[in-house]
Amino acid sequence: MSHLSAKPIIGITCGDLNGIGPELIIKIFSDSRMLDQCTPVIYASSRTINFYRKQLSEYPLNFQILRDFQRIQSKHVYVFNCWEEEVNITPGQLTEAGGQYAIRALKTAVEHAQKGWIQGLVTAPIHKANTHSPDFPYAGHTGFLRDFFQVPDVLMLMIAEELKIGVVTEHIPLSAVASTISRDMIASKMDILHKSLIRDFAIEKPRIAVLGLNPHAGDEGHIGTEEKEMIAPLIQSLRQQEIMVFGPYPADGFFARAQHRHFHAVLAMYHDQGLIPFKSLAQTPGVNYTAGLPIVRTSPDHGTAFDIAGKNQADPSSLRQAIFTCIDILRNRSAYDESTRNPLKKSELMPE
Repeated sequence: MSHLSAKPIIGITCGDLNGIGPELIIKIFSDSRMLDQCTPVIYASSRTINFYRKQLSEYPLNFQILRDFQRIQSKHVYVFNCWEEEVNITPGQLTEAGGQYAIRALKTAVEHAQKGWIQGLVTAPIHKANTHSPDFPYAGHTGFLRDFFQVPDVLMLMIAEELKIGVVTEHIPLSAVASTISRDMIASKMDILHKSLIRDFAIEKPRIAVLGLNPHAGDEGHIGTEEKEMIAPLIQSLRQQEIMVFGPYPADGFFARAQHRHFHAVLAMYHDQGLIPFKSLAQTPGVNYTAGLPIVRTSPDHGTAFDIAGKNQADPSSLRQAIFTCIDILRNRSAYDESTRNPLKKSELMPE
């Protein structure tokens, strides 16, 4: 994809059939203003969308079934039928079918993304309990996407306005974090984060803060040695490569003193170290972005919410923001790639 002047085609997967994904999709795209931003392709089945559409009569969604991507037009919402058979939908229930068909929708969407039929991918939530299987041996979307696109590593990056937090380790037990983390692993995540801030978020010289693993960032080696032996030397080495990375900072004081405001992004060592402050401090709906992929993939920062599924109580703001973020990143990537191919373009954009 070269310059992104036309509205991008964005694939949206339905997520767990019994979760809030289909409800959120209907609520978002019943607002025709969304079609000014993108051309959506919903990966599900028309029966699934119709099942929820009947329950959400105040959100009139008109859609067309998509069979041929050559005939796609703007100003339409499309549904791509990932299966034809009838599936029993039971909102709020954790069922095998709810997860297996969610994975079918996901696999269809990523194949289309690989072929270039859709420009961006936004995934509604799935649940580990009914998606993990020999055919899908993953805890969630991220590992699957990494393997599908055959990239060595990816970064889970949580985004809200003025706040970006990446995590070195994702969904693993806390007891496994220290033995999993290595200098190479942190370096890999940092490389993805640094490149993503430049290309995906149009930040020319990003400033990145790194959190320590231990309380008080190890307290000079008295509460753990990872900072002294691994994290601080890596930061020093990156600084010598003129990458503006700082730390390691004690996580509690860092956020308590609002130091995150002085940086473009923060790299946390483990899931809760990054996600608790993110969800506490984010003033706008949060978005989960998988940095390091050849495609742009975003998702909301919440789960399947079975407790409110089918009750017309789900708030679409995070999924809506995930769609907007996906579009913004596509535009930034397109502009960056254009400027690297044509350096004159970049100099035209720079003030004298």
